[in-house]
Amino acid sequence: MKYKDAGVNIDEGNRLVEMIKPIAKQTMTDNVLEGVGGFAGLVEIKNYKNPVLVSSTDGVGTKLKIAFMMDKHDTIGIDLVAMCVNDIIVTGAKPIFFLDYFATGKLKSEVAVEVIKGIAEGCKMAGCALIGGETAELPGFYKEGEYDLAGFAVGVAEKEGLIDPNRMCEGDVILGLPSSGIHSNGYSLVRKIFFEENNLSVKDFIPELDMKLGEVLLTPTKIYVRSIEALKGLKIKGIAHITGGGFIDNIPRIVKKGLSAKIDKGTWEIPPIFKLIQKMGKVEEREMFRTFNMGIGMIVIVSPEEVDEAINRLGQIGDKVYVIGEIQKGEGGVVL
Repeated sequence: MKYKDAGVNIDEGNRLVEMIKPIAKQTMTDNVLEGVGGFAGLVEIKNYKNPVLVSSTDGVGTKLKIAFMMDKHDTIGIDLVAMCVNDIIVTGAKPIFFLDYFATGKLKSEVAVEVIKGIAEGCKMAGCALIGGETAELPGFYKEGEYDLAGFAVGVAEKEGLIDPNRMCEGDVILGLPSSGIHSNGYSLVRKIFFEENNLSVKDFIPELDMKLGEVLLTPTKIYVRSIEALKGLKIKGIAHITGGGFIDNIPRIVKKGLSAKIDKGTWEIPPIFKLIQKMGKVEEREMFRTFNMGIGMIVIVSPEEVDEAINRLGQIGDKVYVIGEIQKGEGGVVL
């Protein structure tokens, strides 16, 4: 017998690697010494006196199910990169390289290449290099036509340039950077509400959304690397990625003891998709703010004196920004 008789096609895996190489090459930076094809990726750290490496790993959860339903695989990789690099930049670090893990029951190179095209696009948006990864063919482990993804990113910062939330104080201002949609959290609840409880399909046109449901649900996660780089030089007190746990669980992670975050809900327009989820699922407001980003994908905390400059800089690169609250005395947590 051969390995192929057990369901693993080494030749198909090798073919995929050759298809990936030119895609990954488009993301290469001056720091990369060796990328896709070797046993390991090599990256050197340049122009840092006291570098600190910052790492993150994540996946995209059951948003993958939407990609399967739509048979559309070229954007889910953007989500994968976003979930990792958006966690790195909250520390003040800059992402420098990325690796992926793609696992499936039966490898179909054409599908895998579409996924990796998305990963490469996300890396270009984030300014980091796709230097390698792993493709695992696991017969009998996944349903036909399905796969799983994981991403791993590393960034670098000067030690003295790391963001220190201990500088946060009462009266500091909370800025909100808009999300592109649901991003990559809460999809188990989304699928239950839309597909199980209300028998909708990804192909259904939803008047409130002015597009098909699947198109809205598959909108890629926004990558905020360029936005945070635009604020370089300002005395940022804290940054929070509004990911799993929403406002309720993520903002307290950066607010120091004795303070809390007061959020003014009427300061930005909540996108229609969240209103639809809440209405069709009869979801309580606090649960919405704990599960979803509610239209704000990243928050940045600055002193009142730097608010105008922050808004001006973000406006120059075409980013919207909202003043959505302030830091006040309290016992931690978020006040909605």
